[in-house]
Amino acid sequence: MELNVLRANPAGNITLFVLDPVPIGGRAGLASRLMALPGSDVEQVGFVCPPASGCAGRMEMAGGEFCGNAARAFGMLMAQRLGGLPQVLVEVSGCGAPVTVDVDLSAGTARAQMPLPRAVSPARVDGRSGVLVDLGGIAHLVVEDAPPSLEFFQRAEPLFQSIPDLEAYGVIFLDTARGAMTPLVKVPAAGSLVWEGSCGSGSLAAAVAQSLDAPDGPFVRSYAQPAGVVEASVVRRDGEAASAWIGGPVSLDPPTVVQL
Repeated sequence: MELNVLRANPAGNITLFVLDPVPIGGRAGLASRLMALPGSDVEQVGFVCPPASGCAGRMEMAGGEFCGNAARAFGMLMAQRLGGLPQVLVEVSGCGAPVTVDVDLSAGTARAQMPLPRAVSPARVDGRSGVLVDLGGIAHLVVEDAPPSLEFFQRAEPLFQSIPDLEAYGVIFLDTARGAMTPLVKVPAAGSLVWEGSCGSGSLAAAVAQSLDAPDGPFVRSYAQPAGVVEASVVRRDGEAASAWIGGPVSLDPPTVVQL
């Protein structure tokens, strides 16, 4: 079996876009096979699909989840294909509205508008306080200064069971002294649990959690992650998040063919 694919690197969150049509039912298994190829550094797989509306393109993740890093990388790909547009609208799985992506091809950066939190609530795991941020389709527990561990993630998992329509969830281990974060993200439908090089939605969740007591106006933070830096910005109005973006470097490899 031959597949046309393209490897994208949005701030170290290595994403493989499958350019050929693949039925929904076969995507999770195919993604697992692609991620398991010898020498692969792929953390997640997205599938390029025909857009349903007048957007530049549509991309669906293997588990049907929303991914901010993949969205901005896909936006850069579409902008490149359309002659270098500075802004595109794309459809992305897990998001009910088109996503605006601003692209600077010369600088190698892209930023994507993010869905606003559906709910934000305090949470507690193993005696540690955290903030549970539900972005609709994906949710993250942001916990400050807890050592990153699979065991903590597993003890936090029950928090996500009552959230409806959840396709993915993670724990964001935030190191407040260094302004750094370590994301561990699970996509049940794709059978994946990954220590990600960077996480766009996790970066937004961290900014939402850290800006809860901030005054109205923009709150901007750059989060250093294991393989890259993502800038997250939240604009607060009347104490609520009114708009949100994530941005940072993106690189796209030339399309290639893989044999399975």
